Amino acid sequence: MDNISILDCTLRDGGYCNKWRFGHSNIETIINGLETSGIDIIECGYITQKISSYDEDVTKYRTFADLEELIKDKKKNAMYVAMINFGEFSPEDIPDNKAGLIDGIRLAFHKKNADAALEMCGILKEKGYAVFVQPMLTLSYSDSEFIELIKSINRVKPYAAYIVDSFGSMNANDLMRLFYLADNNLSDGIKLGFHSHNNLQLAYSNAQTLISMPTERKLIIDSSIMGMGRGAGNLNSELIIQRFGDRYYIVPMLKIIDEILGNFYKQNYWGYSLANYLSATYNLHPNYAHYLDDKDTLSFENMNDIFSLMSDEKRFEFDKGYIERIYYDFMERRNSESFNIDKVTELIAGKNVLVIAPGKSIDDYSDEIAQLAASPDMVSFSVNFYCPFCESDFIFVGNIKREREIKERFKNSNSKLVAVSNVSIPSPFAKLPYADLINENEAVSDNSCLMLLKFLVGAGVKKIFIAGMDGYSYNREENYSRYQTGFIKRSKDIDAINKGLSDIVGKLSKKADIRFITPTLVK
Repeated sequence: MDNISILDCTLRDGGYCNKWRFGHSNIETIINGLETSGIDIIECGYITQKISSYDEDVTKYRTFADLEELIKDKKKNAMYVAMINFGEFSPEDIPDNKAGLIDGIRLAFHKKNADAALEMCGILKEKGYAVFVQPMLTLSYSDSEFIELIKSINRVKPYAAYIVDSFGSMNANDLMRLFYLADNNLSDGIKLGFHSHNNLQLAYSNAQTLISMPTERKLIIDSSIMGMGRGAGNLNSELIIQRFGDRYYIVPMLKIIDEILGNFYKQNYWGYSLANYLSATYNLHPNYAHYLDDKDTLSFENMNDIFSLMSDEKRFEFDKGYIERIYYDFMERRNSESFNIDKVTELIAGKNVLVIAPGKSIDDYSDEIAQLAASPDMVSFSVNFYCPFCESDFIFVGNIKREREIKERFKNSNSKLVAVSNVSIPSPFAKLPYADLINENEAVSDNSCLMLLKFLVGAGVKKIFIAGMDGYSYNREENYSRYQTGFIKRSKDIDAINKGLSDIVGKLSKKADIRFITPTLVK
């Protein structure tokens, strides 16, 4: 295995998990730890002109000089590289590599830009950099297209050419097919690299497959500490280096996990999930799965249905506007009929309304909530759950994920069921149109509590009491009552959700008297 090198991409690919904000001290610690571990190639981050200025806490660099300042004391046994996404840096602004501090540039590009990207690779090589050719989503190339790409790469004669499993959808057969095509057609002396993602939990086994391939060609395997990377993450550096005996030293990596990356993981976890599995199965950009998963309104069957509606040409590059349109169309069409709205408005006419959400605060205020609900001038709605200590007049269901649970628990309830039209519950007392209840704030556009409040205000309710709409805490255990199983919220989304809740409640409060009777982060 002397022909194999390990490239660690923690500071670059891992940056998708924390917006590349590792902190200057942590960046230095990670680089020093990788050096001490004996990692062959250290990827220090991105170089991009898409940022306006350099921030020493972030592993995106505006200029080559910004990065060189960080690695001016580089070690002789390591190679230092950075990545440029094609189109994010003008070739004429790239300095000659006279100082030799940055050893190499990895140029990532989409298939449609291959010719222009390889031309830029030639410029980088002429300027003195070791060039890594990174054709993203290599699996999207047919055999003939891949061979033609390799022929073009041979004309550039870069340091390395890569097989890139951008969406984590490769299996061993895919990898072996691409490996044999590359190994048999790539010019001698050009290293062959493999960059994987772990959507199908195959990153490690695929790396093992590549290691076992009979070849005299020098190979590069990408990995990151703790597998840190977007979505499902990457091959774990601390796992793959153990395959090489005492060639690498693992303790510095374990210290980095313990002292630095473990904290980032708690704030914004990465790793295997059903959403990442589905994105790989459909071979589409993982941000589509993340967008739908972050909604917290869909079952995975629903996500599967939405992915099946996507056109082939939209799968490889994330188009937020496109997935938004599909999502809202799906929700509106799922069960678009509306009926018996007047029956609800008649029952709440001239009344005050109590909204009971499933926040943890209702555990401590159950007696007060039950007493208020019993007031003769009060109509109560529980949101997406059956409230055992206070059987509400209505159960409002606006979230598809709650369908099955509500169907089961409603059998023993005397409450009247009101569902939003995207929820498939047979014969509810009333059904309300989804499209009329969503709001303009993306983070909470179809939040169930807000949809109910919008309906109540629109129906003319003058005074609304709210219990259990607590907002979201970074401590997941604080987010839901014992009467309700909660959805996991990513830390990065919590501030946006709380702000969205506050903004929309603030706007609705101008039309009705809205009062919180339990503690809340919603202001």
